Amino acid sequence: MPVEEFVAGWISGALGLVLGHPFDTVKVRLQTQTTYRGIVDCMVKIYRHESLLGFFKGMSFPIASIAVVNSVLFGVYSNTLLLLTATSHQERRAQPPSYMHIFLAGCTGGFLQAYCLAPFDLIKVRLQNQTEPVAQPGSTPPQYQGPVHCAASIFREEGYRGLFRGAWALMLRDTPTMGIYFITYEGLCHQYTPEGQNPSSATVLVAGGFAGIASWVAATPLDVIKSRMQMDGLRRRVYQGVLDCMVSSVRQEGLGVFFRGVTINSARAFPVNAVTFLSYEYLLRWWG
Repeated sequence: MPVEEFVAGWISGALGLVLGHPFDTVKVRLQTQTTYRGIVDCMVKIYRHESLLGFFKGMSFPIASIAVVNSVLFGVYSNTLLLLTATSHQERRAQPPSYMHIFLAGCTGGFLQAYCLAPFDLIKVRLQNQTEPVAQPGSTPPQYQGPVHCAASIFREEGYRGLFRGAWALMLRDTPTMGIYFITYEGLCHQYTPEGQNPSSATVLVAGGFAGIASWVAATPLDVIKSRMQMDGLRRRVYQGVLDCMVSSVRQEGLGVFFRGVTINSARAFPVNAVTFLSYEYLLRWWG
């Protein structure tokens, strides 16, 4: 099984994460808290109350875990295509796989990624939702002192299952949307690249960016539910499951709740995924 795809997925994912994390923090706050009037209001309040560092809360753990998570997505996707089509990454430019094979490989990668991602994503969301400013002498410390303390606290207070809170919503989010993600990317690359050639840098950037937007627009409704379920249990259980969370959210806030954060998700998705795919493609070409 080729390992280059796993290593390239790790490096490209880390680059995308650093670029997109501030947007992700704003998105999580908008989805789980009702104190903000919109994107700009949220950004201004984070900066005023928590300084620039507030936008990077919870980033250290995803950086450490992205080696597992993003490498699983890209590695499983590429190797599933290899099993389905018997063609390597470079050979697929001359022998493009069918969209059904791309979708199935993307869904497989998304499903396994979600399983690996669940505890890391939970800790990230809990840390991002801490609104306390940077600790000052004599001030009240935040509930979680860092990712390790957060993980230990969740395990102690909510048990092992607490670390996987929201995992079903995460799997329901990532399984089909990663299929959409790779179909959009491969489809645009194929359409705008001469037969048998590698896509240009511009094509990869545009295709990767639009793949990110397409997948996040599709993912946002379940992303809202996932984030809310991850915060559930912090003080007391509110939701009985994914369906109960969906019904309760609609009942209290209307159907628009499912699209909370879609604007900033889309704004973040284009540059993050453009950089992710560009670095992934060039790493594989360099090693090939």
